[in-house]
Amino acid sequence: MPIEWLLYPVLGLAAGLLAGLLGVGGGLVLVAALVLLLPAQGVPAEHAVHAALASSLASVVITSLASTRAHARRGSVAWPSAAWLAPGLLLGGWLGSLVATRMDGEALRLFVVAYCVIAAAQLLWGGQRQGDDGAEAPRGPALSAAGIGIGTVSALVGIGGGSMTVPLLIWRGLAPVRAVATSSACGVVIGLSAASGYALRGDVAGMPAGSLGYVFLPAAIGISLTSAWMAPRGAALAHRIGGLALRRVFAGFLLAMALLLLRS
Repeated sequence: MPIEWLLYPVLGLAAGLLAGLLGVGGGLVLVAALVLLLPAQGVPAEHAVHAALASSLASVVITSLASTRAHARRGSVAWPSAAWLAPGLLLGGWLGSLVATRMDGEALRLFVVAYCVIAAAQLLWGGQRQGDDGAEAPRGPALSAAGIGIGTVSALVGIGGGSMTVPLLIWRGLAPVRAVATSSACGVVIGLSAASGYALRGDVAGMPAGSLGYVFLPAAIGISLTSAWMAPRGAALAHRIGGLALRRVFAGFLLAMALLLLRS
């Protein structure tokens, strides 16, 4: 077994913790790491970014399911909001995957770098509205329309959309912990739609055995095994702490990932 395979479960621990605790960013960590790891597994350099995005999104499905289940047990998921967002997320995730598979790997890499920087800035300096624990769950066609944009960008950068969904729901009045919980449910929808788009691309020249389109299954499965275990623990922490210090640490980590991607 290649040593890199042992790193996938370690990546899953980080992704699961972040998914449960903040509802943001686990996928960005995975993408940056996978871009560096996958070529050693036989993924052609020109497909490394596409495969990293696809494999990250495939693992997001399991991670988000585990996180959603943990939050739902605490009654934190705003299901009406998730239901209104879902149609747009499905459409956007699929469209984003189609756009990504037609983009040059270098352009796609730079897009991910730019998003890492934007996400870090949002974590560091984004408004910290408190929301309202008793607020009614946001509803309406505007959420579905926003979902198209969230799904599209998420598919292009390999994430579950939390860095966009959480601020949107807090802005619409939800308390942060409920926004994180609802974002986890939305991540399942985005992951299914976008990963399917990458997987159904068909046989991609040069991809190693164990691949579905651009999805490298050993990476997706290895990450999911531990992320599904860690996500509920992150969700439990989300109900105990504000997470401001962790947001700052994670923002710094995202900037480091952006630098690594620039140099890769």
